[in-house]
Amino acid sequence: MACWLLKTSLGRKALVDSVPRRNNMPLYLPFIPLFIWFGAVSLAVSTARKLLPDLPAWQSNFLDNIILCIGAIATMAVIVLLVRGHFARRLKGFGLNPKTIPGDFGAALVNLLSIWPIVLAAIILTTYLGKLIFGPEFQLQQHEELKIITTHPQLPLRILIVVVAVIIAPLIEEMLFRGLFQTMLRSFLDARNHQLPITNYQISNRAWLSIAISSGIFAMVHSNTGHWPALFALSVCMGYAYEKSGSLFRPIFIHSLFNAASIITALNQ
Repeated sequence: MACWLLKTSLGRKALVDSVPRRNNMPLYLPFIPLFIWFGAVSLAVSTARKLLPDLPAWQSNFLDNIILCIGAIATMAVIVLLVRGHFARRLKGFGLNPKTIPGDFGAALVNLLSIWPIVLAAIILTTYLGKLIFGPEFQLQQHEELKIITTHPQLPLRILIVVVAVIIAPLIEEMLFRGLFQTMLRSFLDARNHQLPITNYQISNRAWLSIAISSGIFAMVHSNTGHWPALFALSVCMGYAYEKSGSLFRPIFIHSLFNAASIITALNQ
């Protein structure tokens, strides 16, 4: 991280060569899969709980995660259809080119290790401020899926949660927040200033602004507000990786590795 800050003038030069993804998305388009993902899945989970109120806790959580997987797959299918209709070069223009996977995985590991101290610092600072404001008993709440996997020892549930956290969630969230929202925001910022001559720094600033806004949205859709600062820092890293590489697989791998590390940590506490 220190080397990156020095080489890029504290990040100002980091994205001057970042090429925007060509697309014709309207501003409202990313909200379509967002509403499907959060609205339909939440409604389905709520309905299932009302229809099957007497299930044991672990089976109820298993059913919730099955519904989440089905909803995520359906939402990803919608995103793929939208991408094919609105992105130049379709999925490759969106950043899903299988040829980049080997290089993206190694780069994702380096990116995650670089940002990890900042994520930890955000967690420590949030905990410190929480204790100052709410008292010494304040603690950051554990993520709901981590709480479930540490509370219930049933193997089928644990396997399903690992699949959701390490595969399903990174895919759907990165396709939505990086692939659609971040791209739409950058295109919108570029379109507003298309008649003005631009410099490399303006290109970089617009890319960073789109990363910051989409990262804010990403953090706020998570229900635990105490996690927002750390999630924002992680999201900025994933957004930067997407803009710098043009590959969506890179932030997907960062997200997946982070979730896997969180699960391993929770199970070993």
